[in-house]
Amino acid sequence: MTKPEFDPATSERLEAAAFRALVAHLRGRDDVQNIDLMNLAGFCRNCLSRWYREAAEAEGIALADADAREIIYGMPYKEWQEKNQKPASPEALAAFAKAQAGAQAGH
Repeated sequence: MTKPEFDPATSERLEAAAFRALVAHLRGRDDVQNIDLMNLAGFCRNCLSRWYREAAEAEGIALADADAREIIYGMPYKEWQEKNQKPASPEALAAFAKAQAGAQAGH
């Protein structure tokens, strides 16, 4: 089976829909901590908001970090933290430090 080829407009619509589904999924999983996402996938909600802001900037649109985070989190970041963020376990912190050290060594 070969991968279908889409025209650019169709690709963009499909990518946008997949992005919206990812954001909705992450909003529905407020039990999943950002450090756990970082440890498992190498990115978190904050990374996604940064990529969103960078994409806006590439289009000449100024977007503050706080605004990009609110777009991803569905509420102000501080509010999300107060409602959902738990202290990271020592194990999660150690895994994060190890992954960061590995990433630095690989660059």
